Amino acid sequence: MKTSLTGAAPDPWAALRALTPARIALGRAGQSLPTRAHLDFQLAHARARDAVHEALDSGRLGDALASSGLETLPVRSAAPDRVTYLQRPDLGRRLDPASRAELAAAAPTDPADAVFVVADGLSARAAQSHAATLVAALAPRLQEVGWRLAPVVVALQARVALGDEIGALLRARLVLVLLGERPGLSAPDSLGAYLTWDPRPGRTDAERNCVSNIRPEGLVPARAADRLYHLMLEAARRRLSGVALKADDLMLGA
Repeated sequence: MKTSLTGAAPDPWAALRALTPARIALGRAGQSLPTRAHLDFQLAHARARDAVHEALDSGRLGDALASSGLETLPVRSAAPDRVTYLQRPDLGRRLDPASRAELAAAAPTDPADAVFVVADGLSARAAQSHAATLVAALAPRLQEVGWRLAPVVVALQARVALGDEIGALLRARLVLVLLGERPGLSAPDSLGAYLTWDPRPGRTDAERNCVSNIRPEGLVPARAADRLYHLMLEAARRRLSGVALKADDLMLGA
């Protein structure tokens, strides 16, 4: 097989690389990856690590949500800092005492139909980049059919299950947690949406529905809003969520 001037053997499948972000047809230089492919991998790995450690700018996110006419409430989990958050997932699943008291005081007299929780999760970049766009596309559609929405809760150092306590304190029938997913080597900014009917501490992952990979290169926010809208309506109609509520049954499309 002939090699290029750089010493890397061309791969006959190289044309397939235009069809996927997956690392295929990288070629080789002797028994190793070509230098360019090796450096690209290191860059992607660094971006994924940075995404895990980046801080959510809750003020800027709140401004973006306010521009859509949405009120926000800031909260924190019981994890006091990022290092603790990464080492103690359990602390990210419950509120710190001050946040718990503030939400209890803000609870409406009449239960809300839904509360949105925007959280940093494992990729603040995802929440910063895509959450406000998704909420702005989804909230008005729910309000048009008569849903009462609680203020959007912006949560720091949060895991998915933090939404259960938030939803219970705000007396919401349903909670939708929009949270930065664990970064991958091709997607450091993927947002996940986790829907739970009748939120309360102790809910399991089997009682949630998840719509993942929300980002311009994956499931675009507008399409995700369509899917979540129908899921939320059906969850309210059936009064359940999770494995008993199949997205395929709703004919949501691909």
